[in-house]
Amino acid sequence: MAQDPSDEENRIPVTQTEHLPQGALSSASLRALILSDRPLIRDYRNLDSQLQPNGFDLTLESVAIHQGAGVVGQSNEDRVLPDLEPLPFDARGWVDLQPGIYHITYNEVVTLPLNLMALGRPRSTLNRIGVTIHTAVWDAGYEGRSTSLLSVMNPHGVQLQRDARVMQLVFFGVSNPPEIGYSGVYQGENIGR
Repeated sequence: MAQDPSDEENRIPVTQTEHLPQGALSSASLRALILSDRPLIRDYRNLDSQLQPNGFDLTLESVAIHQGAGVVGQSNEDRVLPDLEPLPFDARGWVDLQPGIYHITYNEVVTLPLNLMALGRPRSTLNRIGVTIHTAVWDAGYEGRSTSLLSVMNPHGVQLQRDARVMQLVFFGVSNPPEIGYSGVYQGENIGR
């Protein structure tokens, strides 16, 4: 039988919450972690322009389109990812995108320690031109060059330049860090290329 969250034994006394993080990491904290012996982020384009007051801007490495259906079942064995067809940038580094969905990969490699996780949000300029980015959670312990789903909703399409800052990652402390971090199939993705 499920426990009622209002049960007295399930309540956390105020004195036990003092160790909880105070919110998103600041640019000063992020800079220190990026420049540490085990960098939080590497392969960035320009630290000063990508570092924001409450996060870090990820830049566009590549754009691809899905070439088939995907499948998600109850287990990883039932998962089938569609093939991807890369879209070429022109000689000036631009790609024209018509309305639709695209698979994007970032330049940066993110290496999260066990006491940090991150959430990604599209940069506000994308919203203003009719584009958004859909992301998953960056779990504590994840390392990789991540990907996201980019949706172009502007009926006239958009142009994006290679290395453009497209998404901001916001980092949060984990109140009770796990002993073992993320160990899913995307651990280490796109690092060896």
